[in-house]
Amino acid sequence: MKLTAFKLRPDAPSIRSAPASREWMDQTGDRFAYRCLPLTIANTHGWEILCPSAFEVSWNGGRGQADLKVVPLDDPGVSPLDFAVSHFGAGVLTFHTGYLFRTEPGYNLYVSGPVNRPKDGAAALTGIVETDWLPQPFTMNWLFTVPGGPLTFEKGEPFCQIFPVRRDFIEEVEPEIRELESDPQLKLRYEQWTESRATFNRDLQVAGSAAQDEKWQKHYSRGRHPDGDHGPSDHRTRLKLREFDEQQKK
Repeated sequence: MKLTAFKLRPDAPSIRSAPASREWMDQTGDRFAYRCLPLTIANTHGWEILCPSAFEVSWNGGRGQADLKVVPLDDPGVSPLDFAVSHFGAGVLTFHTGYLFRTEPGYNLYVSGPVNRPKDGAAALTGIVETDWLPQPFTMNWLFTVPGGPLTFEKGEPFCQIFPVRRDFIEEVEPEIRELESDPQLKLRYEQWTESRATFNRDLQVAGSAAQDEKWQKHYSRGRHPDGDHGPSDHRTRLKLREFDEQQKK
């Protein structure tokens, strides 16, 4: 599937495939946060748009546009004031991505803040945009959670993460709630996991045990059940996204 970013300005912000690393994850003991495969897959699920320059932003709690201030931190010749602005008021910081995105028919673009990259004092807002027909760009918005600041956005820091989603898929989902006993095979797998988990956690307290050598259970990461059976053949331990290929003018 094609995802095209049409440049609206020569100096549009850089776009990259989202990396697995996060500073807060690096700082966990033995970097244990990276043991959570769902977390690292989510980190890399899409592409990030990066700040072209550094700036500080503060909000005094007022509802007007002028109550949120953006101040450049780079040299005077490099200003964020045309891509990071106070547009809506109400403590909302608005980013212009510098692109008009286009997806193939039937696909939207999921637009959010960089995944699992929290920022004290502000929360990234999420939108889903019909980019298969919309003839205009969207903005990325962050909401101050409390008055204050300054909040710093560094040059090269991601402010937005995007990935395509099929527009009609969510409406095709048929959600239901059932008793676990109604699926005997799944119930057996769950009971095997429960017993395996309890045994492993108990053995972690035993010096020299296999559990201590293993450090954490790797069934999910390895795509296997506790009894050794394989999970699906398309199990992922990492994503390999393509970078945006910039076409030169002809």
